[in-house]
Amino acid sequence: MGILFGTDGVRGIANTELTGTQAYNLGRAGAYVLTKEKKHTPRILVGLDTRISGDMLESALVAGICSVGAEAIQVGIVPTPAVAYLVRKYKLDAGVMISASHNPVEYNGIKFFNHLGYKLRDELEEEIEDIMFHNMESLPQPTGKNIGIKSIAEDALDDYISFLQQSTDSTFEGIKVAIDCANGSSYKAAPISLLNLKARLCIIHNEPNGININENCGSTHIQDLCAFVKENNADVGFAFDGDADRCLAVDENGQLIDGDKILAICGMAMKQQKTLKNNTIVATIMSNMGLSMLAKQQGIQIEQTGVGDRYVLERMIEKNYNLGGEQSGHIIFLDYNTTGDGILTAIQFLTVMKKTGKKASELAAMMETMPQVLVNAKVNNNRKNDYMEVEEIREAIENLNTKFNGEGRVLIRTSGTEPLVRVMIEGKDLEVMQKEAEKLAELITEKLQ
Repeated sequence: MGILFGTDGVRGIANTELTGTQAYNLGRAGAYVLTKEKKHTPRILVGLDTRISGDMLESALVAGICSVGAEAIQVGIVPTPAVAYLVRKYKLDAGVMISASHNPVEYNGIKFFNHLGYKLRDELEEEIEDIMFHNMESLPQPTGKNIGIKSIAEDALDDYISFLQQSTDSTFEGIKVAIDCANGSSYKAAPISLLNLKARLCIIHNEPNGININENCGSTHIQDLCAFVKENNADVGFAFDGDADRCLAVDENGQLIDGDKILAICGMAMKQQKTLKNNTIVATIMSNMGLSMLAKQQGIQIEQTGVGDRYVLERMIEKNYNLGGEQSGHIIFLDYNTTGDGILTAIQFLTVMKKTGKKASELAAMMETMPQVLVNAKVNNNRKNDYMEVEEIREAIENLNTKFNGEGRVLIRTSGTEPLVRVMIEGKDLEVMQKEAEKLAELITEKLQ
């Protein structure tokens, strides 16, 4: 990753780390890099989530796009996967989503999609960065009739909802569904699409006011939905994050069904229907060992990548796989969309429920989850990737792996968006794992200040 771009675009605290000036320059540089080979007036789609800072950043970004002679097509508040889909549907040259996903309201972000609806390769992001830091004066500055314009795609959300509904051949009569929209960009698309598919619906956290996105709700605060499902006797619940590219489920007993189990449930169904390409699911190194154990029993191959849905997607494209995702709920159904899509995931999960006639808890029981603990070490952001260069940390990790002796594993990774090093231990003894994870996280915090 470069200086600006993390694992999921440019992200920071709006108006200090991610300013209007920066958004304007990103609009200019991004529009130029993504459309410089075009012989026509470039057309770039722009969407955003419900954050109060979205209007400010959208105005600056659109101004930057127009300043290099491109047209900005605004679609308003939509999920991130809607941007990926609509770029393809409308045959546009690129797309941009203004969102900080699951982060708190003070953050915002900008992520680009190419004309095929895929997030940008590292080398394209590096080219945009290079222009922003060294070559802004080289960008075109058209005048007169060659200056870009903005337009509004009035039917964008309806087109995305129609796409979601067409992703299944089932309807969901008789299934009571609870959803938590995280006061984010799924607040219209999720209820409308599920109601149109005849689900009985009950909803929480569906009244965005600009400052309540992800506030004790959504996929990063699942406890509200767990209680809500039981209170309303729902058959299943789904929680999205702020930009709705993630989805976690909750069974009728209020128990979490995480991304690994969703992959197992949908992967098994696809295998039985002979639609799972190459009998393979792409997961990450953070996926639970239980997923690999189930897959081995059922003749399914698991390929693991580094953490981040972009790396899952790269492997899927490279080897022609059509299902992949992360424990956090980024699930990619590549037959339908080019990025994680929370609402699509909910619809595919409901389709399995409908076709099998099984309860959510019965489906989830197919995969035994090995206990995991995850502890965050707060560190100096400039040093978060240096943990293996510190001898004491490296020795502590090696000693733990020796101690677990094949009956557990230690995984360390850095956050792509926050000043954190994540310590994950998986094994059999939860109490021992928690103690060791906390001890290692304290050491990492101490050494990386």
